[in-house]
Amino acid sequence: MSRVYATVERYEEYTGTVPAPAGTAALLGRASRMLDRLVLRYCLYSVDPAGLPTHPLVAEAFAAAVCAQVAWWGDVGDPSGSDAVGWGSVAIGSVQLGRSVTAVSGEDAPARQLAPEVWDALQSPDLTPGIFRGLVVVSC
Repeated sequence: MSRVYATVERYEEYTGTVPAPAGTAALLGRASRMLDRLVLRYCLYSVDPAGLPTHPLVAEAFAAAVCAQVAWWGDVGDPSGSDAVGWGSVAIGSVQLGRSVTAVSGEDAPARQLAPEVWDALQSPDLTPGIFRGLVVVSC
């Protein structure tokens, strides 16, 4: 089972949006998996048997990072990245937009990028090296 680092209630607190939009719980799960894949797997921190951070400051930073990512998706209007796939050029009246048609996966979409606030949460001065080490690469 995947870890989810934030609750809907925490998202409401983070954004000030009450009630949270429908589907927020699912988006928090997707954001948690995305952060696990792109960032957290390269970090060192203590975990419980479920793989969740044990230190409250680390847990709070992860929750803030996940909430920031979901809020970012709301800002860009595309939580999946699918809006970035499949069109080379579009014209509406005199307005023309174009981009390379080689973008077939959506990975270059703004929705697949980490929100700037994610890095703010994970680089908090409260996350001292004794409780959290970010982007650590170790060889055996």
